[in-house]
Amino acid sequence: MSEPRPESVATRSSRRRPPRFYFDPVLLTVSVSLLLMGYVMVASASLHLGIKMTGDGLYYPLRQLIHIGLGLFFGGIVLMVPMRVWEQNGPKLFIAGLLLLVIVLIPGLGVKVNGSVRWLSLGGMRIQVSEVVKFFSVIYMAGYVTRFHESVQHSAYGLLKPLALFSVASILLLMEPDFGSAVVILMIAMGIMFLAGARLLQFIVLLSVIGVLAMLLVYFSPYRLIRVTSFMDPWADPLNSGFQLVQALISFGRGEWLGVGLGSGIQKLFYLPEAHTDFLFSVIGEELGLLGVVTVIGLFSLLAWRTFTIGVAAEQADLRFSAFVAYGLGIWFGFQAFVNMGVNMGILPTKGLTLPLMSYGGGSMIIMCCAVALLFRVQNEVAKHNAGNVGAKHGGARHHRYG
Repeated sequence: MSEPRPESVATRSSRRRPPRFYFDPVLLTVSVSLLLMGYVMVASASLHLGIKMTGDGLYYPLRQLIHIGLGLFFGGIVLMVPMRVWEQNGPKLFIAGLLLLVIVLIPGLGVKVNGSVRWLSLGGMRIQVSEVVKFFSVIYMAGYVTRFHESVQHSAYGLLKPLALFSVASILLLMEPDFGSAVVILMIAMGIMFLAGARLLQFIVLLSVIGVLAMLLVYFSPYRLIRVTSFMDPWADPLNSGFQLVQALISFGRGEWLGVGLGSGIQKLFYLPEAHTDFLFSVIGEELGLLGVVTVIGLFSLLAWRTFTIGVAAEQADLRFSAFVAYGLGIWFGFQAFVNMGVNMGILPTKGLTLPLMSYGGGSMIIMCCAVALLFRVQNEVAKHNAGNVGAKHGGARHHRYG
């Protein structure tokens, strides 16, 4: 019987060396699926628009491909940055976000589209400032509840202190106006504080106050009031205030079970406004039917579930900042996707929020890719932490046995 061949030094070394990055296969699959499906649907929804606006049917698909490429590039940079660096610079980043909100309101600097001044033009690309602020809000809030954990749990002041800064951000967003993004950043802040252990009674009072303020903002703003009333009965004025929602509902009705076929939708042909951006989900409903709708909802549900699972794993590993970053990202992804799909299906008033990782847009796509990359960073550090603990235990056991 031949003796077993001894392992080479290179083989033993490769076995001991941990992988450089631990990529979560579920998170990777979901993210790539949303990106690919979104790109295909954006192409389908924008070919006719490119021909009308520029004479080139591939104008929007090519630009979206560039957006995705830039998103992956900047996401790769985010992936390389350790979580401790984000934690240390969270307050500075949030202040920088507030400055961007001020800059975009300065006449001549902000880009006005459809009556709203929400964009800055950088290198020929429009960046929606509110998306950057959402990203910074997650990092800042995660750092705050990590540093002042006891205060958040036992003091009303601990809740009100960060909300003062978020109120300033919300006021600046309302001046653009961007009511939807203001609601999202408040949801991120309050969601993280709730998961950090804020008292339920204080939280209920805070939610009630914010709810009353939101209703007052709607009541005393004519265009917001029209949106709410038209959402309740879009067929009362189907050619004016209820036009968007009526066309979206027609899209879902035409799609039935399996859709009319990819590229065969009619509603996107100048009937459904913003078909490649805010109302991309309606195009999915028409061309891919209930099957496509359920697939998208399932993917976002899986993304939110996986994000919170990573957060729980980080908290169990005592990586509190990373855990709250993951929770904040999960709240952001889940809430924004819910609002966009709810608006498309007529269960929520119209809001200008994109479908994460799917809708057309440079700034939104880049920031969303960076947010997913930050989640991968959290998952990677949790995996390395756990692998290190396992290695230390095994090493200690061997030392005890042979020492």
